[in-house]
Amino acid sequence: MGAALGWGALAASSLVIGALLGVLRPWPTALVGAVLAFGAGALISAVSFDLVEEGSRLGDPGTVGIGLAIGALTYFGLDHIIDRPGSSSGGTALALGAFLDGIPEQMVLGIGLATGEGVSVGLLVAIFVSNLPEAIGSATDMQAAGRNPAVIRRLWIAVAVICTLATVGGYALADSASDNLRAIINGFAAGALLVMLIDSMIPEASKKTGRAAGLVTVLGFAVAFALS
Repeated sequence: MGAALGWGALAASSLVIGALLGVLRPWPTALVGAVLAFGAGALISAVSFDLVEEGSRLGDPGTVGIGLAIGALTYFGLDHIIDRPGSSSGGTALALGAFLDGIPEQMVLGIGLATGEGVSVGLLVAIFVSNLPEAIGSATDMQAAGRNPAVIRRLWIAVAVICTLATVGGYALADSASDNLRAIINGFAAGALLVMLIDSMIPEASKKTGRAAGLVTVLGFAVAFALS
């Protein structure tokens, strides 16, 4: 249990680090976009190789698809609720994405520890690397929209704590979690991530960085894939 808490805190710590960096000083718009693009590439790697591929290996045919649908619809529905006409919701959407995909991602870490599979280095790196730009981009956008920096910091600390506890929860539930349930958890994270990427993260990166966003996305994908 202690190992799950420690690894979970390590993975989630980049959320707090990113938020602190985001509110510490004004970031150039192009740099924020580049950071988001790099994180998008890392998340695409995580979806492809650490979530969907692993979930397909674990569960029966179709179980990952069930998780994908639930995760995608959950993010889409909640994002629609927080999105208001005329509001700048990019930062909030990124925070929602980090929350919805962070919980199942870190549950996967905890389950792996409890079942003796150890820590998935690829998933751990992907979570840490992608959390950082998500938090930086979100905190920067929130501050630009007039949010109090103290409120932003508290929000991301809360998200990090919940994600850390999700690792412990995954560890505790490992004995009762069937392979199909684990596949659905992987799919849920992947579905939420994919919708967040297309609806929020990639558009924000392209708007802030321009055509170079595509190249930086490939770099983020390559780095995360190599580390996995």
